[in-house]
Amino acid sequence: MTLTAALTDKLKEPRLLVAGGFIGGKWNTVSSRGKVFRVDNPATGEVLAQVPDLSTQATRDAIAAARKAQRDWAARSAKERADLLKVLHRLMVEHADDLATILTLEMGKPWAEAKGEILYGAGFVEWFAEEARRVYGDTIPGHTPQARISVIKQPVGVVGVITPWNFPNAMLARKLAPALAVGCTVVAKPASETPLSALAMARLLEWAGFPAGVFNVVPGTDSAAIGQELCANPHVAKISFTGSTQVGKILMRQCADGIKRMSMELGGNAPFIVFDDADLDAAVEGAMVSKFRNAGQTCVCANRIYVQAGVHDAFVAKLREKMAGLKVGNGMEEGVTLGPLITEKAVEKVEELVADARQQGADIAMGGAPTGERTFYPPTLIIGADKTMRLAREEVFGPVAPVFRFDTEEEAIELANATEFGLAAYFYGRDVSRITRVAEALEYGIVGINTGLISTEVAPFGGVKQSGFGREGSKYGVEDFLNIKYLCLSV
Repeated sequence: MTLTAALTDKLKEPRLLVAGGFIGGKWNTVSSRGKVFRVDNPATGEVLAQVPDLSTQATRDAIAAARKAQRDWAARSAKERADLLKVLHRLMVEHADDLATILTLEMGKPWAEAKGEILYGAGFVEWFAEEARRVYGDTIPGHTPQARISVIKQPVGVVGVITPWNFPNAMLARKLAPALAVGCTVVAKPASETPLSALAMARLLEWAGFPAGVFNVVPGTDSAAIGQELCANPHVAKISFTGSTQVGKILMRQCADGIKRMSMELGGNAPFIVFDDADLDAAVEGAMVSKFRNAGQTCVCANRIYVQAGVHDAFVAKLREKMAGLKVGNGMEEGVTLGPLITEKAVEKVEELVADARQQGADIAMGGAPTGERTFYPPTLIIGADKTMRLAREEVFGPVAPVFRFDTEEEAIELANATEFGLAAYFYGRDVSRITRVAEALEYGIVGINTGLISTEVAPFGGVKQSGFGREGSKYGVEDFLNIKYLCLSV
């Protein structure tokens, strides 16, 4: 309902934000229930905004607006849709500084990292603007002399998009871009911790000239009710969700009665394996990028670091030295490389996992205790971790690096695969034969080999097992938003 000076005074273009839902091309600045919710800066506790707390009826209204807009949007040429996405891409780049500021203030990550997220998200918009014109069908030889068979692809329809707080811009961009490119319309439910980034994106789509109803945002704290409506409403053809496996299972159950299409990017438990022939300096750099980006709050973070016995001590010494150079603080301050965790509850979860490791006999070589300042948690190095500890099975989602020792390649693969998750994995080594064996043996949707940075719009992002299904990015990223139709003509 209101934006505070703690937010607007830091923006070059304050008009970029409106504190309200965006439904059918109009801004809903008042909730029909008369409720609002606060958006706070996790680094300072300052109130950034009070946003209308929308729920079921607003979700229905947004779905109706998206349904009304979808047929005309799909009827436009691919080039028309692509041209509007290119305008959106240009606006994202032009306003990248402000978008990064909004992101840092509501989520906490360092500003330079936030700007990197904005440009990463813009990359998906640009990529799918180009892919809009490459949705190809097929002609198939007929089964009789009279038969003429062709296959076309059509948009699924209205898509419900549910995004997490840890990448509030990029997760939205990589879902809405392919959906809009192929002719779908979108109803987005952002995380209540970080709705402002989604509302800023809505503003940019409005400025870009997208038709009313093509993109809608429903901010609210009643995630269960909004999610239920998106899953149960017969006019929503597909759900695209990024979040926890637990919530993903609930959404799948709710979608079952409608046999609704789904894409799920769920939890992770990424192993990071260092073999004895690895370039240790490169491996340490890769571990730092993978583990400490976003203060460890990513689904593809290195969650379990496995180091072969012969190089274990040398790797740990190098990693500890690099970790000592991290600067914890407010993401808006220059030089900060590690921002706060999102909430006090997140800090408590990290504390529990570290305490469990300590009780099980691990050595806390660095950090290991809250700073005492709001939701900041120091970079923490744990040595002597083993598979009995909770952090071997659960996502840490914090700046904690547990190091496990292993002896053989077979042991490393067995340990790495000993999880119900299968999103991302990493390993470092130089033996070409082993690289091939390990890459094929790891049960993950994404494998980084001698790199800790794997995310890009040109490659398919997604997992296997309980990390979900479907892919985002690349030429494969449009397929989940399309129906295949077979046409048989008798002549």
